[in-house]
Amino acid sequence: MKLQQQFSQYLIKLLPIINYTSYKNELTFNISFKKIIPILFFLKNHTNTQFKILSDLCVVDYIIRKERFELIYNLLSIRFNTRIKIKIFITELQPIDSVINIYRTSNWLEREAWDMFGIFFSNHPDLRRILT
Repeated sequence: MKLQQQFSQYLIKLLPIINYTSYKNELTFNISFKKIIPILFFLKNHTNTQFKILSDLCVVDYIIRKERFELIYNLLSIRFNTRIKIKIFITELQPIDSVINIYRTSNWLEREAWDMFGIFFSNHPDLRRILT
């Protein structure tokens, strides 16, 4: 538990994180939607993080909030055997930058979010509907 606390403090010093939580040995960081590209690039490529795998992109719809959608990027570091969640809050008309240039797996996941929730991903090479 102490190691996780040190790791979270290390990342807070380096990254523009709004706030964070820890639950069952897994960190969750809330960030600004404007910082998604540099933060995910850092987490994937930095020697002390190496979150090389985007295992999932989840969307939660809070219909009564101003920032209606919560995007959750679930990352995995095989090297350090750890997981981390990156959360972003956006409005229903707000586009978000695609992370396909960082994580290729986001191609399908972003298309799903577009199809199911109408979240537009800027710079996505093939943003067409999958399910509907």
